[in-house]
Amino acid sequence: MRRLSVLTISIVTASLIATGCGGGKSDQAPAPGAAQSAPADGGLTAFQMENGIGPVTQTIALGPVDHELAEDGQKLFESKCVLCHKMAERYVGPALGEVTQRRTAAYIMNMILNPEEMYTKHPVARQLLAEHMTQMPNLGLTQDQARQIVEYLRTQSTTKTGS
Repeated sequence: MRRLSVLTISIVTASLIATGCGGGKSDQAPAPGAAQSAPADGGLTAFQMENGIGPVTQTIALGPVDHELAEDGQKLFESKCVLCHKMAERYVGPALGEVTQRRTAAYIMNMILNPEEMYTKHPVARQLLAEHMTQMPNLGLTQDQARQIVEYLRTQSTTKTGS
């Protein structure tokens, strides 16, 4: 009798654990197209994994470097970014000379425009925070200003593309 009670308790416990951990069936059908937008990592879509989380929700098409934008971006970088970033060396934040080779333009812009959510939800940004132990502040820049900084950063890469 005692063995039967232990067995019954074990089966009930295993069933409850499986149901509580998502092993139970849902009576709701998935939304149409849900498979296409299924989160890739930590609830992020594939687009967000590659391009970050923030106001930039489309891929930024880059052509040849726009030198006028880059000049404006340099001024912004020198007034807003140089306190924490250098091009060729780690400083308070990571070196940015080759950042356009490592990250998409949209990712860089989302990091500039939405650092709080990036550090909270994006695994790459969380890793950078763990490595540098300093969170990038939100500088209150516009999307146009962030794009100017990206264009300037493109001019700093030693493996330039689109020059």
